[in-house]
Amino acid sequence: MTARASVDEPGLGTDRPTGPHPPRGVLHDIWVIARRGLIHMKRQPEQLSDATIQPIMFVVLFAYVFGGAIKVGGSGTAQQYREFLMGGIIAQTIVFSAFGVAMSIANDRKNQAVDRFRSLPIARGAVLGGHAVANLIKAALPIALMSITGYIVGWRIRGSALDTLAAYGLTFAFAFAMIWIGVLLGSVVKTPEGVTGIAFAALFPITFVASTFVPLNSMPSLLQTVAAWNPTTTLSDGLRGLFGNPTSVAQPDDPWPMHHPVAYTWIWVGLIVFLCAPLAVRAYQRSIEA
Repeated sequence: MTARASVDEPGLGTDRPTGPHPPRGVLHDIWVIARRGLIHMKRQPEQLSDATIQPIMFVVLFAYVFGGAIKVGGSGTAQQYREFLMGGIIAQTIVFSAFGVAMSIANDRKNQAVDRFRSLPIARGAVLGGHAVANLIKAALPIALMSITGYIVGWRIRGSALDTLAAYGLTFAFAFAMIWIGVLLGSVVKTPEGVTGIAFAALFPITFVASTFVPLNSMPSLLQTVAAWNPTTTLSDGLRGLFGNPTSVAQPDDPWPMHHPVAYTWIWVGLIVFLCAPLAVRAYQRSIEA
């Protein structure tokens, strides 16, 4: 059983001989599972469409189709909108990264890969850790592609080098938090089809009722209030501020998150990891033992 499982899973078995062997540690096991996920992405490049084609398409479409219609900043030029846009596009892509993690977990449950993992002599938390590492690496791909595409269409980073590092650090921290939401969703929903329906129904409103593509002052008052407390808004505005790009100008009567978008986003990162990570681990353990 162990030998067959080692052969069936790419990235598993090549480093781990069958039969008795000394343990190699949880970090080694996590990397073996992560490498399996990366190999799957390489062999099935269509899985990367959400991390490659979609972000580039959004940047180009919004920059050239809507750039002349949506006014941002004092002069409201297309250039200002393109710089405003990039923080929102990056935030939306990071929020949607939970979808890819959930699909990976759901597919493993559907094709019974989790049963093979249980038969392998690997650390208990290696599977979830491997999924987290693989998807964090995967998150770097759209960020790089969007940065390059944004530069081509006119986006410029005008903040300091330290602020730029802080912006990308915040991006990866939020991506790490979204991974646990994806693990939780993939562990609770049994099929990839179910994950697709629930993820789109939940994530689309979160990313669009926010300042991802338009300033908050263009929305009705009720939606402005909802969007102001939406962490996607503060992630978008926080990135814009750190990149030195046009962003939403907080008014004196605006909620606290609008005045402190970076701090509010970091609070959400901590809350998501603190609350969702333990729930995700329990839900995953129950799903593989059911």
